Order: sequence, then C-alpha cells, then structure tokens
Amino acid sequence: MATPVILKIILTDGSSQRLTLRSGLPASIDDLMVEVKKQCGLEGNFRLQFMDLMFGNEYLNLTSVSEIVDKGTLKIITVVSPVTEPQIFSPSSVCDYLSQSSGTDTLSSSESTSSRSAWPAVFHAPKFSYDAEIKLQQAHLAYLQNGTVLSPDPKLKSAILDGLVQEIVRYKVYVCDKEMEQVAQSLIKKHPCLTEKGSSTGCGGWKVSLKFKLSNYRTQLRKLGCPEVVVNSLKHKPPGKGSSAFGVKKAKRAEVNFCPAYSSSETQESLEAIQKDLLLDVKKKDNRQVVKLKMEKTFAHRRQEVVRDAPMVANFMARWPALFEVREINAEFKRITTVPLQSKFLSQLDLHSDNLMKLFQQRGGQLAKRLQPIIAEMAECDDVDAGRECVVKGLCIYMGEEPESLVQEYLDMDEVSVLKAIKDTTIGVYVLKHAACDELEDVGVVLEGIKVLQYLDNVSLAVGMLFGLMYALNLSYPVDLRYTFEVIQKIFMELDGDKLSNKVLTLKNRLFQ
Repeated sequence: MATPVILKIILTDGSSQRLTLRSGLPASIDDLMVEVKKQCGLEGNFRLQFMDLMFGNEYLNLTSVSEIVDKGTLKIITVVSPVTEPQIFSPSSVCDYLSQSSGTDTLSSSESTSSRSAWPAVFHAPKFSYDAEIKLQQAHLAYLQNGTVLSPDPKLKSAILDGLVQEIVRYKVYVCDKEMEQVAQSLIKKHPCLTEKGSSTGCGGWKVSLKFKLSNYRTQLRKLGCPEVVVNSLKHKPPGKGSSAFGVKKAKRAEVNFCPAYSSSETQESLEAIQKDLLLDVKKKDNRQVVKLKMEKTFAHRRQEVVRDAPMVANFMARWPALFEVREINAEFKRITTVPLQSKFLSQLDLHSDNLMKLFQQRGGQLAKRLQPIIAEMAECDDVDAGRECVVKGLCIYMGEEPESLVQEYLDMDEVSVLKAIKDTTIGVYVLKHAACDELEDVGVVLEGIKVLQYLDNVSLAVGMLFGLMYALNLSYPVDLRYTFEVIQKIFMELDGDKLSNKVLTLKNRLFQ
C-alpha cells in the first residue's frame, strides 16, 4: 500500500495550502498537476517549482516527481498564454460559454462538449469592475488606518454581487448553503473592509444578498434557454404539480456537468442524427475511435435526455447501446464528475482495505458474527480481486445492510433460470458460479431486471461499473444500500465528502484514526 504524501503548495497570491496525496506520489508531473488543480481549485496554465535544499532553499522548476519529498514545498508559477484575438459572444451563446471548461479535465475531441470545473476546495473572490476595485482599495486603506468598515452604495454592492455570481456559475448554478457561506467568507477575507460588524460570521448579509442575486440570475438564464435551469421550469413539472419548488432537478452528488448545454455548432437535430449513426457504428469491427468521438460529441444531448425525461433503462439502452460497456462508462463518469471511475475506485478500495479489515475485526454484537466468515475468507485469500470482493461485502455488513442486496450469486443455473431470478432485481450485481469448482462463469450488472453488463472480470469491477451507471443514468441509490453507496461516493471517490450522514461520518472518523 502506498504511503500518503503531504505537501505545502504556495499559490500565486502568496497564500499557501496543504495538498494530501493519499495514494502517494503520482507517476508523472502531469498527474500531479491534475491533483493540484483539483485540490487547490486552480485554473489555466501553470508550472510547478520545488524548494531545493542543495541551493539554499531556492525554487527550481520541477522536472521529475523524484525531486519531491514528503512534507516538501511546491510553488505555483502562472504561465501566460499567447495573446489571441478577442472572442465576441452573442446572447445565444451564453449557455455554451457557461458549459465551457475552466482548464480541468477537458475532453479529448475538439468537437466534443467541454466541461465545467469541480467546485474548488478554496473559493477565491474574483476581481470586480475597474471602478469597484478603486473604491475597495480606498476603503481598504481607511480600514487599515482606523478600522472603518465600508457600507457600500447600491452601485458598488451590485457590482460586487454581479462579480461573485459570475464566478459562481463557472462551477454551478445551484449552490448549497455551505458553498454560499464559503463564497461570502472569501469576499470578506479578500476585502476585510466589507466585514459586517452586526453579523456573527461577518458576512451574513452578503450571504443572503448572494442567494437572491443568484436566484434572479437563474431567471435570466431560464429566459436564455440554459438547459440546467430550463429543466426546472413549470412547464416541465408533472400535471398537478405546479409549484416551482417541486422535484427540482439539480446536481446532488457532486456532478460537475449535470445538464450541460449543446455546443454552439450543434443542434438537437444534428445530435439526434449522430445518435442514429451510432446505432450502426457500434456494430462495426475496429470502430472504437469513431464511437468514442461521437459519444463525446453527443454527451450534452444524452445527458439532457437522462435528466429531463428519466427514461426506462431498457429504452435508453436501445437508443445508446455504446454507453453500456466498461470503457464508455468510465468516460461518461469522467465527463459528469471530471473524476476517473475505475482507477480511483479500485485504488481507494485497496488503500482503505487494511483499515476496514481492522474495523471489521473490532466490531461486536450480531454484526461481528456476520463479519466472521468475511474475515476468515480474507485471511486465507491471496487473490487481489477476491480480497476486494470480501471488503465490499464486509462494508455492506458493517453499514448494517445486506451484501446479498448488492451481489447475488447463482450456482449451476442456466441462462433462462438466471433471467427469471433477476427479473425482480432493480439494482445489483449478479455472479454465476459452478458449485463443483467455485469458478466464476459470469459477472455482470442488473438494472430494472435486465442485464446491462456481462462477462466482467470480477465483482469489485462490477460494483464500480454499477456505481458509474447510477451517475450516467441519474439513478437514486437503493434504500437498502444507501449507506454502502454513500461510502463509495464520499469516502472512496471523494465526491461531496464534506456532507456525510451520521453513520458514514462515524465510519470515516474511525477509518482515519
């Protein structure tokens, strides 16, 4: 198991931040920069420098990860891009602009739908309009001299709120209370002269004003046709549910691209034509690259269909058969979250397996009796895949859930019998075995009573693909496995890991002791 590495990152504004690499140092500098962007909320082009002890702690350009030591210091150096011709935006391209990448995990095709960035670990207040910055600079000097706080006039306050909202919508249009608090705190941290002395947090009024400003801005986006907001308009509500608050469709599991807009060069008709071509392309041999590019290009169309219409799995599978294979599930998950699925899930499962087994052994009561077979099997197991399967099943038991609800095994059954058995399965993994030799014949994923994936290598991979399909199809976690999937999402995949149920929070605290 790799040893975690902790680094100090000095940002371009002179502040510093801790960077934790739980899986150890990445294999390359590019992988390290991706992690730096993710944890520090950075954008654009930059290079890394490291503190070299051989030259009196001077900073030198980082050329190899071997130059990095645990608890060392790295410095961010901004790389200025060449000046290009200014781009003119029309009102019709506003939603396309909002869906464009901010420099993190862009798709490989130049014609594909570009992605947003994930919400930053540290939100940085942006620069405001030129006249607003002059007023704030003058107020800052007064604050330093005699502690006088600024009561902004309506024009200045509007300019500040507009600037903050424009920065927010680069990441999302629906913001939770904690994130709004983070934005307001970043404002008074950068401009302490705006601190509200009558507020316990110093920014309570700014937080309330930001909520109203963002709500009004969403109304403007709805009029412009931004799909992420239009999907929640009254005309899309079910009959008899005429409240704007009913069934709001928004990112709830850290989806970065929940309902992206079409590229400015595409329309619903053109993307529907590509979808029909894909039905033929998937049947051709040695056509992987063509399918990959077309799947990237049609991501926004496919995602709007999933979010807006919530189709049955069988119908969606008939329209998008290319999605239901391991490589495309990995690609779709990364388009939605900007996080790699298979590699991260398996590596995090391995990273936490030892500590999880210790927790299994320490568990008492009835759960201890149920965990004993898992612990015994794990002790005798020398196969990595079988060990991962034991950890997943043990996790279900530890969280008070049934592993059979997640993984259902069938011994010496033919195809017809298996199809009958899984007909009533809503979500799960199936395993076909030969009783005589305990050999795996087939491992697959079931959704709404049909096989959507077959002949996977092992159970842990199947669980990872099932988790990815829940994001790709916007499916809710099953009630009887909600804690297991919350652990996978928030602890293993580190998606929205700040908001935990009491049960999962207890596990996390014990896991990191």
